[in-house]
This record gives sequence, C-alpha cells and structure tokens, in this order.
Amino acid sequence: VQLVESGGGLVQTGGSLRLSCTASVSVFSFSAMAWYRQAPGKQREFVAGVTAGRDTRYSDSVKDRFRISRDNTKNTLNLQMNSLKPEDTGVYFCKAVAGYESWGQGTQVTVSS
Repeated sequence: VQLVESGGGLVQTGGSLRLSCTASVSVFSFSAMAWYRQAPGKQREFVAGVTAGRDTRYSDSVKDRFRISRDNTKNTLNLQMNSLKPEDTGVYFCKAVAGYESWGQGTQVTVSS
C-alpha cells in the first residue's frame, strides 16, 4: 500500500489548508485512517482519525477547527484545517490500517504568526 500526502504549505495564522492522502488501493480496504503530525523536536502525535463506519475522533487541540473525511470514490483521506495556529506547524502524516499499518511520507505545514 502506498499513501501520498499533498496540500501542505505556508499559511498565516487564521488561514486554512486542505490536506489530501491518496491511497494506491481502495480506501474500503482500511478499517481506519488517520492523520498524525510531528513538530520539530517533538514526538509524532495523533490529530484526527476516521473508521470505515465513518466514526471520527479528534485531538483536543484541533477539535472544532479540523475536519477529517474519507472520499471512497477518489481513494483519498482529507483533512480540512481551519483557523490555523503556529502550534499547528509540523509534518503531517497519513496512516491507514488494514491489519497492518501503512504510512505516507508526510507533507509540511507551516503556520506563520
């Protein structure tokens, strides 16, 4: 399984970005998908996740600002990020679970103050 993230970039505080993760197989294959991020000098942390049944979960730091969604027709996992803050800066990774875990290479998000 290959996962390719896109949509990262530089944005000002309060701005928005939409990340996408495109899978090489149907997302129906995955029991769950999620976004993680890693800030410089910090451990990778959970951001948001969605199950095959479309149940979603968010970290407290992004709840009410980010929205995760799966597009089964395009084999993508999306993350709409609004009201971005400098502390949202980091490399964002996509993870897919199908009995084993697969990870993408990440996309950089930088929020300037």
